[in-house]
Amino acid sequence: MTPRTDLEALRAERSRACRLTPDRALDTVEDAAAWVRERGIVTIVPDCSLPSLFLACHEPPYRAGSRGFGLWPRTKYPWAVELTAHPGIHGLKIHRGKRVLVSDAVVAILDPLCRAAVEAAAASPLVAHLRAAGASLVEDLHVELGLSAAELRRMRAPLERTGAIVARSVTVPARSGGHRHTSELRLWTQTETPVPGTTVSPETALDDVVVAGVRAAVLAPVDEVAGWFSWPLPAGTVERLVAEGRLTRLPPDRLAADARRS
Repeated sequence: MTPRTDLEALRAERSRACRLTPDRALDTVEDAAAWVRERGIVTIVPDCSLPSLFLACHEPPYRAGSRGFGLWPRTKYPWAVELTAHPGIHGLKIHRGKRVLVSDAVVAILDPLCRAAVEAAAASPLVAHLRAAGASLVEDLHVELGLSAAELRRMRAPLERTGAIVARSVTVPARSGGHRHTSELRLWTQTETPVPGTTVSPETALDDVVVAGVRAAVLAPVDEVAGWFSWPLPAGTVERLVAEGRLTRLPPDRLAADARRS
């Protein structure tokens, strides 16, 4: 096929695979879980070429004309949290501090990067405390570290961005009866996540994450890729991946992943 024909075919495949049209809307949370596992990396709200959960729902917003949470899908907004309870799906803030849903396969790719982030942050009081105490509720961390809610947020944010710390939503009993929702924090090395079968360097892992992202998107602008993840992409990375045949550049400015290669 000519480059133009390739581009047209990839645009059609992106529309299908990323569920960009209403006829491909996700109907159930089980459908959504299977889709996340298939794509590998999915954002919550649409903000780039990566597949978006809420865009794939094609549901009217909770409150039309509003901002923020009001623009989330009317009934399917809980899926952003509920999906992390499904096997093989994990919620991480590696999209430059924004949450994404990733599959087991992508978690295995991320493992060297996140382990390196834990070691790089060894001097952090939060990392040291979690290493000693294990998974902890945020309320307990306020007391044990003597931090206000704002101080803890500032401390944990950069650590979640690089996967050093992972948060998950949990339900705990409320003092007045019933239950309430809170978050539990743990180190990446304390999570039950799959790890690759061979040792991979963080540098090689970053290449793999970029390729996985392009594969998830099917087709993406060249200039956008470097801004997808929290880790800085060394200059020349995309060009090298193209030269190695792991990515394909289509004129004038699009990237696709070679489906035959990892």
